[in-house]
Amino acid sequence: MAKAMDTRISAKHRAAIAQGLSRLLADTYVLYFKTHSFHWNVEGPMFQTLHLMFMGQYTETWNAIDPIAERIRALGHYAPGSYRQYVKLATVKEAEGVPKAGKMIAELIDGQEAVARTARSVLPLAEAANDQPTPDLLTQRLDIHEKNAWMLRSLLKK
Repeated sequence: MAKAMDTRISAKHRAAIAQGLSRLLADTYVLYFKTHSFHWNVEGPMFQTLHLMFMGQYTETWNAIDPIAERIRALGHYAPGSYRQYVKLATVKEAEGVPKAGKMIAELIDGQEAVARTARSVLPLAEAANDQPTPDLLTQRLDIHEKNAWMLRSLLKK
């Protein structure tokens, strides 16, 4: 028989944080997939710049997926693991077809900001539970996604 978890975070708090992190995982995964797809399919005069930028962003996003899922597991919950679950939980929208480069940039700005909003929404839950590792993870994600949105937005400046 497994020993009950006792990390001084209540089961109720752990469940709420894990649910929020599941939404973050879903948003992160959908953004990863969208960014990778845009990397493959971007065209136009900014091809090289966007191709490389998208690669850097999807690689960083891919590397963020595992720590988020492992934090959910450390809280005693199962991480969502199917694309069906991700689409249901995510606020990041899938791309329709293959948009033009400018639309790709705009969609990725929206995606980066959506992930940042989701991360920010989980912070009060973790702080209320005195859960130090989760805010550390969330702060790292906020820094990256807000910076990515800024860099993408700068490409649209006229």
